[in-house]
Amino acid sequence: MSMSSSSRSMSFGLIKILVALIFFSIVPFKSEGQFHDWCIADEQTPDDELMQALKWACENGADCTKIQENQPCYLPNTVRQHASYAFNSYYQNLKQKGATCYFNSAALLTARDPSHDACKFEVIP
Repeated sequence: MSMSSSSRSMSFGLIKILVALIFFSIVPFKSEGQFHDWCIADEQTPDDELMQALKWACENGADCTKIQENQPCYLPNTVRQHASYAFNSYYQNLKQKGATCYFNSAALLTARDPSHDACKFEVIP
């Protein structure tokens, strides 16, 4: 008993649909709450450039109170750590208004939460 060409093409069409359904059920979709990104200082950026960008971020929308002495994100007291906190604060507070994580090429996005100890880096979906 042989299948007609229309039956074969219908079977092939059903197989393609099943493969597509299986593929899309395995691949996770990016949706609110599933993926977050933080803006941090690029490790390759020199401290003097980070310091300029850190100052700019704090003057233009970042909340830099937590990187002040005796605050939860003051330690470790490094330009890179403070810049990461300020960059992320600026980016999270203003990304809905079009802000980027660039800072003259001193920063980058990461999917890894940079929070440590009592220092929590904010993330706003």
